[in-house]
Amino acid sequence: MKLAVAGAGAFGTGLAISLAANGPVTLWARDADAAAEISKARENVQRLPGHPLPENINVTSNLAALIDADTILLAIPAQKLGEWLKVNADHFADKRLVACCKGIDQSTLRGPVAQIEAHVPSAICAMLTGPSFAADIANHLPTALTLACNDVDEGAYLQACLSTPTLRLYLSQDVIGAELGGALKNVIAIACGVCMGAGFGESARAAVITRGFAEMRRIGTALGADPETLTGLSGFGDLALTCTSDGSRNYRFGLSIGSAQDFDTATTVEGAATAVSVSNLAQKHDLDLPICRVVADLASGKIDPETALATLLARPLRKE
Repeated sequence: MKLAVAGAGAFGTGLAISLAANGPVTLWARDADAAAEISKARENVQRLPGHPLPENINVTSNLAALIDADTILLAIPAQKLGEWLKVNADHFADKRLVACCKGIDQSTLRGPVAQIEAHVPSAICAMLTGPSFAADIANHLPTALTLACNDVDEGAYLQACLSTPTLRLYLSQDVIGAELGGALKNVIAIACGVCMGAGFGESARAAVITRGFAEMRRIGTALGADPETLTGLSGFGDLALTCTSDGSRNYRFGLSIGSAQDFDTATTVEGAATAVSVSNLAQKHDLDLPICRVVADLASGKIDPETALATLLARPLRKE
């Protein structure tokens, strides 16, 4: 297998470092200056400092080097993935494309795999998702992820090729469930960050995690996901990690909202855009997703944390 990672952010870099244990890896960065800097320093100082790149990682901005691979991990932000695929679709026909981003595109309301299928219909598609931080993966700490692929044989092949001594992949055929779990947990993580930043307390956060998980299952069922998938690594597992750790960008974004602090605008926060997408999906399918809705309003500055809390507490009492 000729393996490449498209996207030299923190997660793409971490994956490349981990997968280099299996053989050569091409790490592609869109920005030529960034690629040259990473290649020269043998470290992604801007996105993943303190994690040297193994010698068998080739860092490049040359698209031809990426196209030369037969299996490409797409670590490109979810809101940019569709346009990038559209522009480069002809180059990726019949290749194995594994989505590694988490989100729902605002303009199309598609998940990452659905974006691949729309723009590169001949590609073999898969989704790699689950509870993981880039630094943990790069440090070769034990990490378990879900690899979702509709094709059983191709999924098993990818599982064998992408697993490492410390990166354990569990195979699933529920691509929709894997997409939704990875996207929705970011939205709930923002809500949890708001809770803690605003001083609402641990009990409030526990309630948000629990009721947020109920919303994940509700929309998952409506869109055809297997509810059991959302209880696994790509759903509840990722939710537990992202809602409780400062290592989560989405959680930190929520903290900044709750505490009225500035947040680094250069940091990718997939959950903010996804919250808007989920709210639109909820309206389209007549679903009640109050936490996702208030996160969309919080992220866009339409309401403040106190108003969000009052909105949620004012909802009619009901059975669990």
